[in-house]
Amino acid sequence: MEKKRVLFISQEITPYLPESEMSVKSRYLPQGIQEKGREIRTFMPRYGSVNERRNQLHEVIRLSGMNLVINDADHPLIIKVASIQAARMQVYFIDNEDYFHRKEILKDKKGKEFEDNDERAVFFARGVLETVIKLRWAPDIIHCHGWLASLVPLYIKKAYHNDPLFANSKVVYSLYNENFKNSLSPNTKRNVLLDGVAEEDLKLLDEPTYENMSKLGIEYADAVIQGSDEIDPNLAAYVQDKNKLFLNYQSEETYIDAYNDFYDKVL
Repeated sequence: MEKKRVLFISQEITPYLPESEMSVKSRYLPQGIQEKGREIRTFMPRYGSVNERRNQLHEVIRLSGMNLVINDADHPLIIKVASIQAARMQVYFIDNEDYFHRKEILKDKKGKEFEDNDERAVFFARGVLETVIKLRWAPDIIHCHGWLASLVPLYIKKAYHNDPLFANSKVVYSLYNENFKNSLSPNTKRNVLLDGVAEEDLKLLDEPTYENMSKLGIEYADAVIQGSDEIDPNLAAYVQDKNKLFLNYQSEETYIDAYNDFYDKVL
């Protein structure tokens, strides 16, 4: 029987970023799923705080070199890769000088959210999917962690659904106890638009808040996982309202087995 393939797309992964609930899960879940006999690929942004030398990142020339047009400007897509030796797994990094070379992740030193976070989310989502196409690697499950990956379910269902690589892909969206205070740029809706995505698909982004970005992720996902013990009650209610296949919070001891079984349910 052919191994099932799981694509992990995460906002943060340790040891490249400090430990958090999301970064720790995004580090150990792929390893655990690989040890269960599945094939995996893992992606995160190459933020400026990721130490390239210490983590031995190197550019994958054959995957780099494409330009993505966002907000009427060309942005080169650079792909880097590093290995977590102990886990025998690779992590691919989505890199771009305009979006990811600043030292901070989503906010500046004073705690102010970056004004182009919407564009960064678009670049990250599209960058991962374009790279997977170049890898010619068809995922059975696409598991998204963090709001920065919240556009992936929309793009899979609307913009990339005709691509044979994604024709049978199921998308799982994990909700965490995260947030951002201010709405994203007023241009968010326009920046998210892509061939196959209609304005009416983006009604939620009339107000591009954290809650609405997350709702968009839920809306187009096939299944949702509660990644944190506590999540926004409005989002929990929205999952229920949409009647999504749902896995509630799992402890550190049980989550790898539980997620692995859940993937089978989703498939």
